[in-house]
Amino acid sequence: MEAIRIRDAAALLGVSDDTIRRWVASGVLDATTSDSGVMTVDGAQLATVARDRAGDQPDDGSGVLRSARNNFPGLVTEVIIDGVMAQVSMQCGPFEVTSLMSAQSARELGLQPGSVATAVVKATTVIVETKRERS
Repeated sequence: MEAIRIRDAAALLGVSDDTIRRWVASGVLDATTSDSGVMTVDGAQLATVARDRAGDQPDDGSGVLRSARNNFPGLVTEVIIDGVMAQVSMQCGPFEVTSLMSAQSARELGLQPGSVATAVVKATTVIVETKRERS
């Protein structure tokens, strides 16, 4: 699963870093601390909390310019692949966004519950973006 830093988790849910830390302390979220002291939470668990809370829309901070004005950063909450098509649901702040795409696209993007992605909406099409992993 995707490990998400505390500050990034806070931005995705539209809350403060301290709120995420309080949720960790109270058992709402589980956290892992790396050898270098970086605390992260599990993306899939964060997706569940995001869906349950449905808070304000966070800014993805990507700096990407798009012709589509409707883009919604959030967390993937469900991926259903059936044959050549996939249905991908995301919790983007208070909004649930669902995209129908090819199964190949969903696999190539590595989409799974807990993945951080941005839904880009133009007319009747929903395009899902993720950050490319650097090798």
